[in-house]
Amino acid sequence: MTPTDAGPDPHTARAVRRAGSSCDDTLELRIPGELLALLAAEPVPPAPRPDTIESLPFLAEADLLDSPATWRPAHTTAGAFQLVPVRVERDLELLARWMNDPAVTAFWELAGPASVTAAHLRAQLDGDGRSIPCLGVLDGTPMSYWEIYRADLDPVSRHYPARPHDTGIHLLIGDVTDRGRGLGTLLLRAVADLVLDNRPRCTRVVAEPDIRNTPSVSAFLSSGFRFAAEIDLPGKRAALMFRERALRSLL
Repeated sequence: MTPTDAGPDPHTARAVRRAGSSCDDTLELRIPGELLALLAAEPVPPAPRPDTIESLPFLAEADLLDSPATWRPAHTTAGAFQLVPVRVERDLELLARWMNDPAVTAFWELAGPASVTAAHLRAQLDGDGRSIPCLGVLDGTPMSYWEIYRADLDPVSRHYPARPHDTGIHLLIGDVTDRGRGLGTLLLRAVADLVLDNRPRCTRVVAEPDIRNTPSVSAFLSSGFRFAAEIDLPGKRAALMFRERALRSLL
């Protein structure tokens, strides 16, 4: 209420207690001057400028996953490794080719035209930022696909006692020439360390590879994850695994 709305005396409001009463039958409410001064001094938040609207998805990402786009590269024995958030227009052809590899199709089930992979990516990119699809770039070359996601906000959290900020990872090694030579183990450890280094509120990294995917399960175990249980998820029986912050220097 502004002073002009309140009448000649901004410190006084008069209300008739019942219909038909005289002007003498009123209740006088006095608002302390100190409170009015505080209300008048309280700033009104400005409306977002039109040129900042496009940044809102990035802010949501930062809130939920601490913005993997800003994480510095990890230095590994195989070279410098970095997570680069996917751009559909740039990366779709490469990712669709990987998804149509028979060894990948058996577990990711995204074979077919590029539109199938595009729909999988856009479901994450157009969401609230709880899952971020990324390319794994090793010494400047894209060679793997990753999904960094909030496990505590994912359906997997129904299958174990989730902690706030539990962070999950999915991994796909792209070219067959990069498989079977220990890169999976090396990069899983590097990415788990990136998560723990850049997400201080996260106390553990979560994984749930298909129990039939023996090389994947073995790579997680070799990179410091410990097996917790077998769980039934849509489309697969999974090995639930954790890499705990408290044990990262021991495993």
